[in-house]
Amino acid sequence: MSITIYETPILNSVLSRISLFILNLFGWQLEGEVPDIPKFVAIATHTSNWDFPIAILVAFSFKKKMSILAKKSLFKGPFGLFFRWMGCIPINRTQSSNVVDYIVKVFNEKKEMILVLAPEGTRKKVEEWKSGFYHIAMGVKIPILLTFIDYLKKAAGIGPLIFPTGNYEADMKRILAFYSNITGKYPEQS
Repeated sequence: MSITIYETPILNSVLSRISLFILNLFGWQLEGEVPDIPKFVAIATHTSNWDFPIAILVAFSFKKKMSILAKKSLFKGPFGLFFRWMGCIPINRTQSSNVVDYIVKVFNEKKEMILVLAPEGTRKKVEEWKSGFYHIAMGVKIPILLTFIDYLKKAAGIGPLIFPTGNYEADMKRILAFYSNITGKYPEQS
């Protein structure tokens, strides 16, 4: 299925209005603007199951088509059509060494693509983020957009673009400095 929920005529406008209404109803503010570039990797910290529905509301509010990775087993039978319509890309998580190469290939086959990833790879506290998002950006030669959900400020949105230099440690210092001021739902897990 080539058209996703974000591109479905009429539905995308309706979902944008409903999403803005829900966010406002619960006191959430949107910050920033999505850059007008065709491809990038967007990352956001992930400490709660609530992050996903808020991220979906934010995506609909900004009227942007996003893609996320989902385990291949979810795509069996009729669920496969639904998950593809939701913008999900199936991956085989048992072969982690090929995921970056696979996603670079997917990016290179598309004119436009926003891939949203949680660099921790889990909602639990981790000592070090997974570096796949960085290697995907380097492989496709695209920037990394820092997005956020700040539960303390009740704000969600768009931060700066980081253009990876190839110096992973230096680039990660800049990225982590941005997220040091963001409070997740469960800050002890970030």
